[in-house]
Amino acid sequence: MRFILGLLSALLGMLAGWSALAALVIMLAGPDRDGGIAMGAFFNIGPIGGVVGLIAGIWLFARIGLVRNSAAPPVAETSNAAVRAETRLSFPFAVTLLLITAGLVWWAWYEFIRSPYLSHGFMTLELQFRLPPGMTLPDDKEDVQIEVEEARGHAIASPAASWRAHDGDRPVILASASLMYKTRHRVVSLTLPGSPAETWQIDLPSDPDPTPGYSPWRVAGEPSRARIEMNFRLRADR
Repeated sequence: MRFILGLLSALLGMLAGWSALAALVIMLAGPDRDGGIAMGAFFNIGPIGGVVGLIAGIWLFARIGLVRNSAAPPVAETSNAAVRAETRLSFPFAVTLLLITAGLVWWAWYEFIRSPYLSHGFMTLELQFRLPPGMTLPDDKEDVQIEVEEARGHAIASPAASWRAHDGDRPVILASASLMYKTRHRVVSLTLPGSPAETWQIDLPSDPDPTPGYSPWRVAGEPSRARIEMNFRLRADR
């Protein structure tokens, strides 16, 4: 038990020193747009703090984690008998160490296994809306309102820079939105000037992988008077 607690103390000290020094460097360096400073601070400078933290963790365990007890000599022994000293684990130190370890393990489990965020990170949902023949596109893309509803809120889908396209004699609107949450509830809605909102259910797993191509065209979930069709594909941002 002493070895396990001593190892935990050393590892927690290393983790604390590594993270603290890297965070200090990032804070002092200021804004970092491309992430180079953060990477360098964590992988190049952070290990120095890790070594210092490792030594500090071992020292704390030897200094605070182990306490010495003076055992009273037996009555049969003479008064000048040597007092035998023995060490034992400090209960408060052991409990604190185990609580910190349990908290970090729970946090890691939540972030890497039960995290509400997608395993691929932010993913881009590319959308295409195909209008019926003869229906005209709005003059301004600001008149096109597209939303993607996830379990935790709404994401505004932005029409692409080149948001107008054609599929034969049918005009097409191109847009994209970012997905970030694990959920099976994803709904896309499109609202055009003078037309009611059209909605489509996105049939993706809760934690989807990128799709190889666009899905088949589909009409809105409820009977659509405009007969606008939508398809989509999903790609990882990294």
